[in-house]
Amino acid sequence: MAGQDDEQWMRMAIEVARSKGSDPSTSPLGCVIVLDGKVLAAERNQTHELPDATAHAEMMAIRRACESTGELELRGATLYSTLQPCGMCTMASIWSKVGRVVYGAGRNDVHAMYFEAKHVDTLSFIGDAYRDDIVIKGGCLAAECATLYYPPDAELPVEEQANL
Repeated sequence: MAGQDDEQWMRMAIEVARSKGSDPSTSPLGCVIVLDGKVLAAERNQTHELPDATAHAEMMAIRRACESTGELELRGATLYSTLQPCGMCTMASIWSKVGRVVYGAGRNDVHAMYFEAKHVDTLSFIGDAYRDDIVIKGGCLAAECATLYYPPDAELPVEEQANL
């Protein structure tokens, strides 16, 4: 049942990602946070709109979810992200105490520009965290999520590559 639920919520995250266009140059990333079958927050990347380098979809969703519950912690909640979370968003997931992180496309499914480090896998942060009650599941609707982003072999001008 969790697999079906995960796909349902990931489809919502994909819709959120596409809500303001789906051009890969804008990093259309969507995030949904769910607790007990109820959506606490659904946000997309808003870095350019705000402008705020920390306004990643996961960061915005964590902020909104905490506002909606009035709580600092999101224990028991699942965070769904269309792309493997970056280091900042991984740490925010740890600090906000979400119970699960489910992501779609992984770092090998998309162009390297979407990640901040060449050799650091942010998921290892989870393994090294003081928490042992957070679960990571990657690859949920990975192929569908990957279509939101440039593929690994895309030849892009350096000025269009976000993290370089």
